[in-house]
Amino acid sequence: MTKSRNNLLGVGGQRKKASRADQLGPGAARTADRKAADDRKQELAAKMRERALGKQQADEEDKAS
Repeated sequence: MTKSRNNLLGVGGQRKKASRADQLGPGAARTADRKAADDRKQELAAKMRERALGKQQADEEDKAS
């Protein structure tokens, strides 16, 4: 038998499966979670900067001594 050309299921790629939260759209809880994550990221970056500057200053003091 010849192959059927009428069944075009799957042609054109696959669709992304959207989660229930994505379907509902941005909500207050998701916005708050995103803000909390951004705050934690900023805090971590500040700590890393402090440590880097602290090491740099300690190295300069060692060289001066």
